[in-house]
Formats: sequence, C-alpha cells, structure tokens
Amino acid sequence: MKNAKQIALGGILGALAVTILFLGGLIPVSTYICPMLCMLILQLVLKLCGKRMAWAWYAMVSFLALILGPDKEAAAVLVLFGYYPIIKPKMDKLPLKILWKLVFFNAVTVFMYTVVVAVLGLEAIVVENNLIGYISLGLMLLLGNATFFLIDKLLTHYSQQKPRKRRK
Repeated sequence: MKNAKQIALGGILGALAVTILFLGGLIPVSTYICPMLCMLILQLVLKLCGKRMAWAWYAMVSFLALILGPDKEAAAVLVLFGYYPIIKPKMDKLPLKILWKLVFFNAVTVFMYTVVVAVLGLEAIVVENNLIGYISLGLMLLLGNATFFLIDKLLTHYSQQKPRKRRK
C-alpha cells in the first residue's frame, strides 16, 4: 500500500475510533467496550499499514480521546491498553507468554486506577470499593483478566486472517 493511501486509511479509521469513543460516553458499560473496539481497529491498521503507521495512529487517537472524549476513564483505558495489538506479536514469542500477559494486564490496571484516584482526585472509586469490599475488587480483577484473554484470543484470530482477494 502506498504511503498516501496508508495515511488516508489511518485518518478514516482514526475518525471511526474517535467516534466510537464519543459514542461510548452515552452508555456506562461501554467504558471498557469502546477501547476494545478501538484495539480491533488498531489491529486492522497494523495489518494493512505496518507498525510505524500503527504507532502514529495509536498516538493520534489516544491524544484526541484524552482532549475531546467525554469519558476520561475510557480514554485512560485506551491510552494504557490501546497499544497492546502492536506489542502482542513480541509477547507471543516470549517463553511463558501467558504469565507475561498476566503481569502486563495487572500492572497496567493497578497503575491506571492508582493514577485515577491519586492524580485526578476521584476518591469516589475508593469509597465505592470500600462499600463493596475487597472480595468484589478481586472478582473484578479476575473478570478483567478473563476479558483481557478473550480480547487477546480475538486479536490472535483476527491477525491470522488472510485478506480476501478482490473480484474483478
């Protein structure tokens, strides 16, 4: 694919990703769903345009999500997890790749919520979790790990798809 086509495709897919993140502000559950959809779009950019364009796409969409997006938690999820499709091929080559993926997900999750509470001053999350209890926090982290591995499997399946040939 030529460079101009890659840039145009990246721009269109970037606009789609930002639109998905904007629509995510309407439905509370979509805080985590919309960044995952953006990761699938990034997988497409990576496959069609290459790693360099994928990093540029990720940076552009993350920046726009942070400054324009209505749901800052979804933007934080995208910023901290959105590049996973780019680094996933390297992680798949590591020995004990499942362990490294678990470490990656849990470290980024703990970092993200520490920053959300400390820097952004969202103490409501701490109060809410004190009411629910630490068992619920552990269950949420366990479900987050399961969801992360499902998106990992989806990205693996999606990256192994061969492009269809055009009909003339």
